[in-house]
Amino acid sequence: MRCYANQLAGQLKQGLQPFYLILGEEPFQEGNCALSVRQAAKKQGFDEVIKFAILPGFDWQELAAQYNSMSLFSAKTLIELDLNQQKPPTQGVTTLKEIANHINPDVILVVKGNKASQDIQRAAWFKALEKNGLFVPCYPLTGYHLEKWLDEACKRLKVNLKHDAKRSLLAATEGNLLATSQELEKLSLLYKDSLVDQQQLMSGLLNQAKFDIFDLNDGLLKGNPGYIVKILNKLATDNVEPTSVAWTLHNQASTLLSIKRALVAGQAIGAQFKQHNIWKNQQQVTQQALDRMTIAQLEKIIALLAQYDSAYKRNLLVAPYQSLAHIALSFCQSVPFPMPYEGAFDDPLNGMSQR
Repeated sequence: MRCYANQLAGQLKQGLQPFYLILGEEPFQEGNCALSVRQAAKKQGFDEVIKFAILPGFDWQELAAQYNSMSLFSAKTLIELDLNQQKPPTQGVTTLKEIANHINPDVILVVKGNKASQDIQRAAWFKALEKNGLFVPCYPLTGYHLEKWLDEACKRLKVNLKHDAKRSLLAATEGNLLATSQELEKLSLLYKDSLVDQQQLMSGLLNQAKFDIFDLNDGLLKGNPGYIVKILNKLATDNVEPTSVAWTLHNQASTLLSIKRALVAGQAIGAQFKQHNIWKNQQQVTQQALDRMTIAQLEKIIALLAQYDSAYKRNLLVAPYQSLAHIALSFCQSVPFPMPYEGAFDDPLNGMSQR
């Protein structure tokens, strides 16, 4: 059975399902839906929460063992399985189908993931779980649906916004539900039940479109050129020191290069994530970057950064942020022209002088 994120609360009041498939590309909704299931399950005695995430070498037998374990003296259990943007392999398909066919009343299985594509929904394991469970798609909200979500959030938080203030808030947060929710929570504290107009909103609005150098990492890992340029433009407008941006680029390239070399040497990706302190919520996009970029590409980026550092210290750059954009875009694809310089400069990449 299917229900949308805004319908889940009503479904949970009617009773718990043995399986929940919370899939989609809107992380705020996904997180809230998973939390709602956990809270509802806890009220029914499911006090223990066990979390699994699919990584290379994942042990599907352990998942099956945890699901099938039964004891008169142990707490009821909720298991969260994060697909990590992956499709279950053959063993995983078999395990999930067996779980679906042998329901354990003392366990609830919540499957999370950021894709709800048609091929996923047609998969045998998905159909088996959905047959006796609930599918909650979490799609990005736009237009009418985004405005409706905002109205419901305002009602829940008791925030009274004028129409123009609502429009300005949605424009500033650019569809980012987490950012919008944070602004509403702040407004609820500042204005209580008072009517908030556009001027009041803008005077205290935390501009969620304001990117910082940490957000730049996401753009680099995802290989999104438009997003990268937008971030760099905002950083330049905010007068962020170029050396801080260069450090971010170097740190990201060095980390990816180190992991790539380790993977070529046969080391496990999970161990590399742990060694380089890559948090769970960054492992998926890091894997995307590793799949997209070659060792040669990463080595070239590091060479470009050395070139940038030398030129910056010698005041040879026409505009530092133009050169930073050149390097950052190299995370997406090879840039077929040299960085802009003022005067002559020896290019370590090809041994020629730039003029």
